[in-house]
Amino acid sequence: MKHNLLLLILVLVVSQSLLAQKNLPVIKASSLQVDIKDDGELRKNAWRIVPEEKLDVYTTSGKKVTFYTDIDSITFKVDPKVGAYDFVILLNGKDSAKTQIKYQPSRLNILKAAGKYNYADKRFIPAFSYQSATHPALVKIRTDLKLDSIAGKGDELSKVFNLMHWIHNLVRHDGNSNNPTLKNAIDLINTCRVENRGVNCRMLGIILNECYLSMGIASRYITCMPKEAKFDDCHVINMVFIKDLNKWIWIDPTFDAYVMDEKGNLLGVQEVRERLISGKPLVLNADANWNRENLQTKQGYLENYMAKNLYRLETPQVSEYNSETWTMGKEITYIELLPLDGLEQTPQKKETTYSNSGVKFVQYKTNNPDLFWTKP
Repeated sequence: MKHNLLLLILVLVVSQSLLAQKNLPVIKASSLQVDIKDDGELRKNAWRIVPEEKLDVYTTSGKKVTFYTDIDSITFKVDPKVGAYDFVILLNGKDSAKTQIKYQPSRLNILKAAGKYNYADKRFIPAFSYQSATHPALVKIRTDLKLDSIAGKGDELSKVFNLMHWIHNLVRHDGNSNNPTLKNAIDLINTCRVENRGVNCRMLGIILNECYLSMGIASRYITCMPKEAKFDDCHVINMVFIKDLNKWIWIDPTFDAYVMDEKGNLLGVQEVRERLISGKPLVLNADANWNRENLQTKQGYLENYMAKNLYRLETPQVSEYNSETWTMGKEITYIELLPLDGLEQTPQKKETTYSNSGVKFVQYKTNNPDLFWTKP
């Protein structure tokens, strides 16, 4: 009797599940490719139908989303309180792909909700330092790469821009590439030339950083990270100190990008972050681009991509030649700036030595931006 009751319950649950599945909206398709219009922005071939997936989820922060197959379409007005909308794409009249449109806050809204900094955080972090342009390795970079000719004879700011444009045009960005063993400007450039390849944003930042240092320009490369501790994507740019302006400015060799306010004043990373949060005007240089193929927009580059990656910031304590070429016994220190709601506030100092490389990493955390953005 008990066995029969359990069997009856199981049948009812399965029947209800099948009925629910049948009651879902259905659109038809004969092609795997789907276009998506998200809050008025139409993206061609933005989605691929995968019937093998148990549930394929499209996330959005938009208010209205439309899926267009080659023969059908469906539109949902997205209510954050509802959260998710399920439907079925029937491929070639036989394969069902259960699909979901799921609301999640935009990266800009997540950044706007970030915790404050703590300017009273006096926990120790070591002082930042910058290798002298007279270091033999930096002198070699300046000479071998003919940087004086590339930088030109203008003021410091013009040299900074000339070098950024040159690296952007010389070295292709490839976010999926493996990092070469030797991670310095000369070897990275040579590797890209010999192997006809690109490098990721971190390597581009390292190349440009060493070029700036070799010219006597204070610079750091800075890893811009999302809120989550585990992530698939972040971005690395350069922060460059301009003496005439007495401030750091934003320099991005991957996208040949810099950022200004509405009056044309150049902005640093902290200022861009603050303006994104407060909603103040930001202006991206008109020729910002990826690999000389795709022009960037303020919305795409700053409000979407960089808003995601400005939650936490990390930079080496010592800005120097060959900083990330791992050799046995090497020690490298990083400083991370995070808001008070950052997910991993402790330990304030962490030391890790990896047996395979023999490199020791020392990581400090601070909530105080004044310590992080200290001038050279």
